Amino acid sequence: MLERFPLEFGTVAPEADETARPGELPSALVRRLALAKARAVSRTNPAAVVIGSDQVAEHEGRIVGKPGSLENASRQLAAFSGRTVNFLSAFTLVCEDEKFLYERTVITEVVFRELKDDEIQRYLALDRPFDCAGSFRSEANGPALLTRMSSTDPTAIMGLPMIELAAGLRMAGYALP
Repeated sequence: MLERFPLEFGTVAPEADETARPGELPSALVRRLALAKARAVSRTNPAAVVIGSDQVAEHEGRIVGKPGSLENASRQLAAFSGRTVNFLSAFTLVCEDEKFLYERTVITEVVFRELKDDEIQRYLALDRPFDCAGSFRSEANGPALLTRMSSTDPTAIMGLPMIELAAGLRMAGYALP
């Protein structure tokens, strides 16, 4: 997604424990993880502006993580049938040397249509979203499961809110269109 901007960048997989703390709200978890990921990379690259991001799904006030398996993904999507799920996409920009910090979270409200088991199984066979929060891959066949999606940033559902990110990068001194 960063290739959309005229920037040179590299990627680093941060070491961060993504386990939710007892009683942690979805909004607090996603912000904490985005910051932890950015800080983990920033420690070894203190002059760089580092982007850390995370996404969690929230259903009926509970955190819904990455399913990890076909069985868990089937259960998640069956629970979402005919219901609303919020996808919280957070990012943090950090530059240790400049003491720069910029954080934002964008919520995408996703309304699933009534799903039949065979539709869920077909979708899971096609997209295999076992590493995606809430078993949903919006950039592939996921929208076929929905009746509506609403957000202030249409890219947020893919995990990185590009409108907010552009604002943060401009604040960090990058010249963007």
